[in-house]
Amino acid sequence: MKTPRKEINENLKNPGIWQRILYMMLFAFILGVVRMLLWAIVAFQVVTALVTGSKNPYAQKFGRSLSGYLYRILVFLTFNTEEMPFPFADWEQTVNEDEITGHRS
Repeated sequence: MKTPRKEINENLKNPGIWQRILYMMLFAFILGVVRMLLWAIVAFQVVTALVTGSKNPYAQKFGRSLSGYLYRILVFLTFNTEEMPFPFADWEQTVNEDEITGHRS
């Protein structure tokens, strides 16, 4: 029977865990960039709404896509999936809007 100490030592020597941690650090950085982009889109949409009285559909679509990407990063970072988001997966797979918004085609 393994003791907790031996199990911890085995886990610390597992290269797969360390690789996962490195990918998590990369996606934590990407998460920060995506959050800044989303806030820029929010500001742009507010200004657009104030100036034109309507939302910009291109910014709306881009914001929805980035929101889906943000969701996928968070799901990966919280160990809810082993599937890494873009750039290690196709963008379309990463931002499946139907899954995220609950809409069905």
